[in-house]
Amino acid sequence: MRLTVTVLSYFKKYVQREIAQASGVSIYKPIQGWRHVRKRQWIFDENRPWTDAAKEANKPGKRLTELIEPIPKSEWKIFLCDRVQILKGIDEGKQGVVCSIITERNWCYVEGLNCVYKWVERNENNPGMISKKEKPLLVTSEVSLLNPSDLQPTQVEWRYDEDGNRVRVSVRSGRIIPIPKKALDQTEDMVDRNDYIEQNWDTKEKELIKVTFTPVPLSFEEDIMKSMGTVETRKRIPKFYY
Repeated sequence: MRLTVTVLSYFKKYVQREIAQASGVSIYKPIQGWRHVRKRQWIFDENRPWTDAAKEANKPGKRLTELIEPIPKSEWKIFLCDRVQILKGIDEGKQGVVCSIITERNWCYVEGLNCVYKWVERNENNPGMISKKEKPLLVTSEVSLLNPSDLQPTQVEWRYDEDGNRVRVSVRSGRIIPIPKKALDQTEDMVDRNDYIEQNWDTKEKELIKVTFTPVPLSFEEDIMKSMGTVETRKRIPKFYY
């Protein structure tokens, strides 16, 4: 009987254990009691977390050894489809378009540049073929955005325009570098808003923009009394603080 209760409790707490491994909180385990589970350190690369290649790279025992400079999300300056120039490596000085962004590693991939070539299926009877794979570049030191006026590398900072919109501006010329439309249409889980088909369980847009609360300069009690048409005729007793 006790074994049956323990087994059922194990599966009952399955969701809580998975959440704890992802967030790093204390959870209750059968027999062991309360235990603190560390946050799972996922190794992000060019493979998405739901693919088999990403699961292979995150097998138990594998750790990320390199140090990553933390960049706040509000200070990120390079986006998908931006035109950049490579500052280091075999393609130094060449310009290209950013085709992928890995914010967790400060990586960006430039289409057709900074590639590594490798022979595939080469043996005595088969000459094989050469595979081409793009290598990541650090957005902090290995690539630079281009100035729209002269297409030369420039430092970029965030500023506000006359309408109050936050925009990227070239430090050298003061020109605004607009964010590509494809980057604005793509969500964090790599879904294009234009290609997404709305489902029945999705929250409709008109329900999202509907105003359901209007703030008023009244207390909670005064707001309820006003909505119910109650008028307070009693006078408040004065209070003195010494």
